[in-house]
Amino acid sequence: MDALPIVDAHHHLWDLGRNRYPWLTDEEQEHGFLGNHAALKRNYLPDDYRRDAAGFEVVATVHVEAEMDRAHQVAETAWVHEMHARHFMPNAVVGHVWFTDPECDAKLAQHCAFPLMRGIRSKPVTAARPGDSVRGQPGALDDPRWRAGLALLEKHRLSWDLRVPFWHLAEAAEVVRDMPGIAVVLNHTGFPWDRSAEGLAAWRTGMAALARCPNCTVKISELGLRGQPWTVEANRQVVLDAIAIFGIERCMFASNFPVAGLFARYDTIVNGLREILFHLPRPQLEAFFAGNAKRFYRIA
Repeated sequence: MDALPIVDAHHHLWDLGRNRYPWLTDEEQEHGFLGNHAALKRNYLPDDYRRDAAGFEVVATVHVEAEMDRAHQVAETAWVHEMHARHFMPNAVVGHVWFTDPECDAKLAQHCAFPLMRGIRSKPVTAARPGDSVRGQPGALDDPRWRAGLALLEKHRLSWDLRVPFWHLAEAAEVVRDMPGIAVVLNHTGFPWDRSAEGLAAWRTGMAALARCPNCTVKISELGLRGQPWTVEANRQVVLDAIAIFGIERCMFASNFPVAGLFARYDTIVNGLREILFHLPRPQLEAFFAGNAKRFYRIA
């Protein structure tokens, strides 16, 4: 297990002196499911990531857009490539565009001028809680204009990082099913925030709907709960359920560092997942921790 290679399918970097990240530079200390995120309001660069991941054989990483100033979306991709040139990481890049932007196609082409560009994460408009609806709103999952922008990813050979809370999973499955030519990866295990029996049942139903789409994969990441530590006991069943629903061949490890660092150390998460998955044969562990992400993001 000590020599198990890792391809981290989801992490972030930022330089607050070089670039602007509104969610990290404003005065608000509370941020959605994260709670107080003041500890993130500092530079996080490749050396910081390597310090957090010390002791593990991280062979490649995937940088996912970090909500840099949306007026400079392509500039974030350019800056991340500078990081790769200096530090040999990350090894694949997921950028951002607004799918409703009239210039979406042109901006995708600009992103694709950079060799590590592999996908887009663009969050749809979602409801604040289960039972609420945003159907019909601009930018929501059923918005035809939003869907037209998403469909452009197939033209540019880009994947889609899907990020929605668990109460939107079934609705998201409708979109994924209608776009079989786009490789999709669900972020953060579908956010199973409600660990009650009813909440987990709703989460499993949504996960099963997405799993019926053969073009959809899932990142087992961000299992931290606001105000609670990351523990094997709290997360074991969620991890095992996600893998049972999607199959190990469509699941990949992702750290979501430094954001997940609000809830746990890097080694707590990796060793916790190793403990949960210890029963799997070595080839399946290698696929989960490295091979599946390497294949999905086309990492050489």
